[in-house]
Amino acid sequence: MQLPAPIRTYFEAQPPQDAEALAAAFAPDAVVRDEHRTHRGAEEILAWWQAAKAQYRHKAEPLDLTQAAGKTVVRARVSGDFPGSPATLTFTFGLAGDRITDLEIR
Repeated sequence: MQLPAPIRTYFEAQPPQDAEALAAAFAPDAVVRDEHRTHRGAEEILAWWQAAKAQYRHKAEPLDLTQAAGKTVVRARVSGDFPGSPATLTFTFGLAGDRITDLEIR
């Protein structure tokens, strides 16, 4: 499975060393929706990502990739310190050029 570069960066980034690369994968006005919360812009998205990594110590292994309604949809097995681990979650990415414009995790 060939992931687009910004999506590959998202799944491979590890804190704290890859924080700048992760932030650069998102457009300046990107939006992330996860756990019933919305995070807007690079600063909020980076803070969300670092907090989630610290809290859940999770990793996500992409299983498959599809296209739907102009979005890139990746199902991934997520394991970490949370109830029900591992779980299969759906990551729906909007892309523009080499940046993530939006991400919804369900």
